[in-house]
Amino acid sequence: MKGTKFLISFLILSISTQVVAQTNSAGISAKDALQKLVEGNLRFVQGKSIRPNQSVDRIKEVSKKQHPFATIIGCSDSRVPNEIIFDQGLGDLFILRTAGQVSTYASWGSIEFSVVVLGVNLIVVLGHTSCGAVGAACKAEDVPGHIIALTNSIKPAAEKVKHMEGDYLDNAVKANVAYQVVSLRKLDPILSKYYNKGQLQIVGAVYDLETGKVNYLSEEYISTITK
Repeated sequence: MKGTKFLISFLILSISTQVVAQTNSAGISAKDALQKLVEGNLRFVQGKSIRPNQSVDRIKEVSKKQHPFATIIGCSDSRVPNEIIFDQGLGDLFILRTAGQVSTYASWGSIEFSVVVLGVNLIVVLGHTSCGAVGAACKAEDVPGHIIALTNSIKPAAEKVKHMEGDYLDNAVKANVAYQVVSLRKLDPILSKYYNKGQLQIVGAVYDLETGKVNYLSEEYISTITK
């Protein structure tokens, strides 16, 4: 009974917030949201970060409600702190991080929550250079514990580029992001519906550990590498 009541309450909350989400999502389109990320990363790379929305007033403001303008699905690597590299602040980004940015059921539910309830209409799958999880998948060696769940998820992308020209790890990192982007675009019942209707954009990018720059994958690359 308690579970049923919780489900009903969640559905009511979802429906009511969807009305806000359609006109909200921080008040900007997916295109403008992406531009904010690009501009923020440029400031970070140039050493001109303004560190917005990090004041005491902002703490109080977002304690009441949140309207993040983008969802970032990134790697857990300590060298890739999302708010810092995109020069954003409290309440700006909805973030999920796992090694190799591998998504499973809990991750999918969280992503769907950001879209349906919070009104986010831009999702960025963010990989990074020299990713240890991708590297482990490339080596195809035995790994301990539940780490194998991560490497097994990445192996299809790593195998795809195994004989491609260029650096194997770099190629695998980009392919892994591309595979994850396509997977999310096809994920039923929510993300695929929103994406196919043009209400949601899902893009891929790779953060360069040496330069701090975020480079976005082209649609042509994503389409070609995931065929």
